[in-house]
Amino acid sequence: MTSSVASPSELQSSDVAAIDELRDVYRQLREQLSRVIVGQDSVIEQLAICLFARGHSLLMGVPGLAKTLLVSRLAETMSLQFSRIQFTPDLMPMDITGTDILQETHDGRREFEFVKGPVFANIVLADEINRAPSKTQAAMLEAMQEHRVTVVGRPWPLDPPFFVLATQNPVEQEGTYPLPEAQLDRFMFLITVDYPSRQEEIEIARTTTGMSLPKLEQVLDGASVQRFQDLVRRVPVPQHIYEFAVDLVRRTRPGSDESPKWLKPLVSWGAGPRAVQYLILGAKSRAALTGSYMARLEDVLAVARPVLTHRVLTTFSAESEGIRSHDVVQRLVDELNAEQLR
Repeated sequence: MTSSVASPSELQSSDVAAIDELRDVYRQLREQLSRVIVGQDSVIEQLAICLFARGHSLLMGVPGLAKTLLVSRLAETMSLQFSRIQFTPDLMPMDITGTDILQETHDGRREFEFVKGPVFANIVLADEINRAPSKTQAAMLEAMQEHRVTVVGRPWPLDPPFFVLATQNPVEQEGTYPLPEAQLDRFMFLITVDYPSRQEEIEIARTTTGMSLPKLEQVLDGASVQRFQDLVRRVPVPQHIYEFAVDLVRRTRPGSDESPKWLKPLVSWGAGPRAVQYLILGAKSRAALTGSYMARLEDVLAVARPVLTHRVLTTFSAESEGIRSHDVVQRLVDELNAEQLR
């Protein structure tokens, strides 16, 4: 579904120029990443949407699909501090937040000094986050939600911009601690990283088995990222887009009179109000990245699946029939969109 570019009448002239600038920056960012990442265009788009909407992403995919490479190279295109945390079953909260260390001062006294952990960065890659125990995941959750960590009762703020990209391996369950639904809800997007096409796989073999990968140019700095994040919040949204987002989320709830009959035996729990917020923010961010001056229906449709899939919990009956959350979400989106077109 496509539509013409919306009118910029609701925006100030400076915001119109800023949206044009963001569209050009996004094009440069994609060009830089394409030098080392083959394919994965939708994954790159969804990561950028989350970044400029101030959201966090959970990347799901089997090993070897360049999830870690993509995140590290995304950070390379920005002059931001990048940190990678490999989550393991013995990882403790202080391993990511930092801790107080007893140090000796120049005058011979001893006092505690806080040593910051790897979470104190602008872009944090939480690799295989479901391998860490719940206590460590809780510390990471506080950082994601509050943009701070608490160590020995003292809060330590995290410098903006702060963007968490977590990866999760869907095929290996031994030694893992599945993320609880409350923590999953903190991720704006669940981004599925699929296998490449045959031609893309040939290109991967050609480009990664020769000389070393090229160094990417920086196209953004921290101040620019924050400026564009503020810009996204100012992108106007028509009333019918708000209504569409609310109607879509309410239909995911099996106990609601607004949900279709076919959904009730398939879904045990639907999406909450945070899903509506992320649908609107995602639509705003995507609109700005594509150079539109207003959020459109096609923007909501584009972000519906990554926003809702991990917020719609299917029943055992649905799983036994091979029906997954993204199948339910896609059917809901198609039905509601068809109603809008009548």
